[in-house]
Amino acid sequence: MQSLLMVAIGGAAGAASRHLVGMWAMRFMGAGFPWGTLAVNVIGSFAMGIFIELLALRFQGSSALRLLVATGFLGGFTTFSAFSLDAVTLWERGEAGFAAIYILVSVLVSIAALFFGLYLVKSIFS
Repeated sequence: MQSLLMVAIGGAAGAASRHLVGMWAMRFMGAGFPWGTLAVNVIGSFAMGIFIELLALRFQGSSALRLLVATGFLGGFTTFSAFSLDAVTLWERGEAGFAAIYILVSVLVSIAALFFGLYLVKSIFS
């Protein structure tokens, strides 16, 4: 139960932060391009890299801290950071082929699933 609470607290803070970055980007950069989403994906992935390495080198791999920051905050801020970590982990294990497949399938199938969801709802309600 404590693990779930750590993830929930971090996730709420991450989601709120994502919203604030999105609002800031829209206000200062305009709504013509998804600057906020791009920013949280890049910032979140960079932060995940820094955090995971610090966790291993300085914080003895604390599972509570990982749940709060990596799974919770960064997961709520952007799930792209978790995706990026998974891809790099495969690469670092020497599984470049699986990393490439994971990246391609994740991106292409996720976009295809979104299109299918749009189509499904339009076909039902139109």
